[in-house]
Amino acid sequence: MTTFTIFGTGNMATAIGGVLTAGGAAVSHIAHADTSSAVTGDIVILAVPYPAVAEILATHGDQLANATIVDITNPLNFDTFDELVVPAGSSAATELQRALPHARVLKAFNTNFAATLASGKVGKAETTVLIAGDDSDAKATLAAAVTAGGLAAVDAGSLERAHEFEAIGFLQLTLAAAEKISWTGGFSLNN
Repeated sequence: MTTFTIFGTGNMATAIGGVLTAGGAAVSHIAHADTSSAVTGDIVILAVPYPAVAEILATHGDQLANATIVDITNPLNFDTFDELVVPAGSSAATELQRALPHARVLKAFNTNFAATLASGKVGKAETTVLIAGDDSDAKATLAAAVTAGGLAAVDAGSLERAHEFEAIGFLQLTLAAAEKISWTGGFSLNN
């Protein structure tokens, strides 16, 4: 059984934890500001706003140095809500991989809303979690946990695809914030 440590206690952390526990995984949560809890999961999920990642690295970086880490962040400029704050052509996940070169960084869940993870549906379509990363075993393990929890999972390629994931996530968030789509909607894949 795969175990997960989720940094975060908000809607996304709760929804992701629900999917994983529905599939039989053991899940523990750590509030991002908690500096004393140990990271115990086989896979660590950063279900926090992008600015909190730096805090987590500062307090738990040694525990994450060789871990499998899932970055769900969308690196928005939260002041303007009008741009991504990572270097052009990069991504939050790529920057995380640079900070932790021996970790197995994956990008996933950032193109999903919490409501679609909890319901398993985007409109009438099944919720699909896109996964990108350079470690095929880590991607397969996450995909297995997601599908065991009742959702679809698609290996979307290398960690370089995180750049496109974050563009999709950015567009989806700005559309929802402008009430052009609902927080229970979003993008889906049909086979």
